[in-house]
Amino acid sequence: MLQNLSFTVAAGQMVAVVGPSGSGKSTIANLLLRFHEPMAGQVLVDNQDIAAVTQASLRDAIAFVGQEIYLFNASVSANIAYNQPADEATIQAAAQAASADEFIADLPDGLASLVGELGNRLSGGQRQRIALARALLRDAPILLLDEATSALDPQSERNVLASLKRLRGNKTTIMIAHRLSTIIEADNILVLADGQLAEQGTHDQLLQRGGLYARLYQQPEEALSRQQAVA
Repeated sequence: MLQNLSFTVAAGQMVAVVGPSGSGKSTIANLLLRFHEPMAGQVLVDNQDIAAVTQASLRDAIAFVGQEIYLFNASVSANIAYNQPADEATIQAAAQAASADEFIADLPDGLASLVGELGNRLSGGQRQRIALARALLRDAPILLLDEATSALDPQSERNVLASLKRLRGNKTTIMIAHRLSTIIEADNILVLADGQLAEQGTHDQLLQRGGLYARLYQQPEEALSRQQAVA
């Protein structure tokens, strides 16, 4: 449960949320999407209390990629477009930004290949990249990623992060991360502990303080990934 948590994300910023297992990271995503309602306080977007707007209008403003990926038994192209008007060139550009273009090119029918029920013809990393491509194609002003690169290999993850860096001026990105190597260039890092904001700052600032973030960062990547997987 989050307690006394207050922070501001400026338009166009990339903000990362990290912390030990059970610290409340995913609760932030659930509150922003109104899957949960706050027991006290407010969540504001553009100075509007999101409780006062429709869920449809709120979610139109947020492109979300979570830990669970839902794909339809349709083509890769249809899954990326997901009812958005888009031509093949636009879909290919989104796939490239999500580092999905190479594996799509290797599929029997490329973008026209069927992914199977819930995407069962694809690997976890491939499903994750299609979901990222879908989110990038939507071009919503807010991009919310809840451990959305956890199934990617290191090179694919670097490619996706490079794409997000290029997009930073156009959208506000909130990234809930389990691998701290993915959020080094974030404009601000929120470090949660026991449902509260323990510290915040840039990667370099937090390392210099030698607090919780520095201790988490010094853990072996494999151990941290196992710890965060149950968050």
